[in-house]
Amino acid sequence: MSAPPLPGVLGGLAPVLNHWGYWAVGGLVLVEDFGVPAPGETILIAAALYAGAGQLNIVAVAVIGFLAALIGDNVGYLIGRTGGRPLVLRYGKYVLLTPERFDKAEGFFTRHGGKVVTIARFIEGLRQANGIIAGATRMHWRRFLAFNALGAALWVGLWTAVGYAAGDHITTIYTQINRYSLYLLLAAALLAAALITRTILHRRRRTVRRIR
Repeated sequence: MSAPPLPGVLGGLAPVLNHWGYWAVGGLVLVEDFGVPAPGETILIAAALYAGAGQLNIVAVAVIGFLAALIGDNVGYLIGRTGGRPLVLRYGKYVLLTPERFDKAEGFFTRHGGKVVTIARFIEGLRQANGIIAGATRMHWRRFLAFNALGAALWVGLWTAVGYAAGDHITTIYTQINRYSLYLLLAAALLAAALITRTILHRRRRTVRRIR
């Protein structure tokens, strides 16, 4: 059975996938997940389309994609853990990220980082940076690993299932899902703002009670 034609933006990956197969899936997903500009999500969907046409094994695509995503984010975590915080403290002032603001962000990420890590997997930009941010803010590695594994499993499961079943409709589906991911980002931002506001109000109330 010949390889299926890849629609839209996926078409440019056909030569890479034809030549490297599973190696392309693992390599591109891995490097994308610690900040290297690479079409990791796109190659995963393309590979699932190939699997739907009988060119690859869908279970192998999913397992390789999951392991690559998990390892890539942990590389990002290591980068953030070993170099992120000193770099932020040294150069953050040039982008208005003072040590005080970073400390607040660190506290917030420590309390709510699990939700952020899981959701970030589905949002372009955050997917590539969430490991580095988690490491830089000193999120506990085991906690990061658990939520990162959950996010990776959901992300890989979604796109391999969609790619495997969608066929020629994948471009339309991919566009729609990414469109709604913006709403997901806005919802996450609103949730973060609500949690921060609640924390501030709670501290003020405690301060007022102490004064009384």
